[in-house]
Amino acid sequence: MKRRKFVTQAGIGTASATVLAACTQSSGPAVDATSLPRIDWRMATSWPPSLDTIYGGAKTISRRVSEMTDGRFTITPYAAGELVPALQVLDAVQSGSVECGHSASYYYIGKNSALGFATAMPFGLNAQQQNAWLYEGGGLEAMQNIYADFNVINFPAGNTGTQMGGWFKQEVKTLSDLNGLKMRIPGLGGKIMSALGVNVQVLPGSEVFLALERGAIDAAEWVGPYDDKKLGLHEAARYYYYPGWWEPSATLDVFVNRSQWDRLPTEYQEVFKAATVEANTTMLAQYDTLNQQALAELIEGGTILTAYSQEIMTEAKKVAFELYEQNARENSTFKEVYENWNAFREAVYRWNSINELSFAQFSYGGE
Repeated sequence: MKRRKFVTQAGIGTASATVLAACTQSSGPAVDATSLPRIDWRMATSWPPSLDTIYGGAKTISRRVSEMTDGRFTITPYAAGELVPALQVLDAVQSGSVECGHSASYYYIGKNSALGFATAMPFGLNAQQQNAWLYEGGGLEAMQNIYADFNVINFPAGNTGTQMGGWFKQEVKTLSDLNGLKMRIPGLGGKIMSALGVNVQVLPGSEVFLALERGAIDAAEWVGPYDDKKLGLHEAARYYYYPGWWEPSATLDVFVNRSQWDRLPTEYQEVFKAATVEANTTMLAQYDTLNQQALAELIEGGTILTAYSQEIMTEAKKVAFELYEQNARENSTFKEVYENWNAFREAVYRWNSINELSFAQFSYGGE
């Protein structure tokens, strides 16, 4: 593909999908890069390599960028702890000690509570709805405006789909059963659990099993059956709860140091954006494929699959929206994003209650 023919509409959204399809079908690079510079970047991540699906988002971006530039633009991903600790990826990218990073925005809500919208909001949007809001509903623009304050530009680069509700050593049937429980759960979900009496812990994935197995915590959530099985969480707790109401989907982001981004040739920027779209859609497809088999294996092995009680779900939702209203009063940025997000949520819920929910209720319930 000649440089002059490189499709400049590879921005996030429908155009990106078109470019991505063309690049995927091509056996050669997406750009004639011989006149472009050689660039080598490092990508810090929040994930251990053993979690091949979530760490795979970083690898997908790196591989596709290299392939589409004939190896002139290379990105090397690093596991959590190799360059920086798992929960300090944003700080490293902001400072410029690494050019880019792959992480979850809700790890950094202490910097700005509105960053939670980029990953997942309790009782919020599923993966399809989240992508619609980010790509077409103004969500990504809102997030990039916030990240500009950190000298960073972000792009969606993976999604886990709706997550599970975590592993517990004992049953939790009522709200009182949560009181004093020590649980690993990050983000706004953690704040809600804290309001329900849980002693919340925030740990990187690599530390969750040992903490649960040794009794430092009583419960833990990570992602879903495939990753949880890899971490061995089923060996440390028997009760597997659902749904993960705090993460009806979870978008992973790639952070890029804004100064480094601005130095990239436009062609490389467009390739990078297209690669993030591929990572975003591919990860979700992988999780939906792998989780079904992993869950069956867990149940066969003795895992007790249990739904959260209506009492817990109802109170958690109540607390969630009280927290949103409080954050909106205290943080003007959160208020602005929340109003846009909530209006989109209400509208897409109305639509999906007609098309998606009616189909699911009939089809999943059997004839």
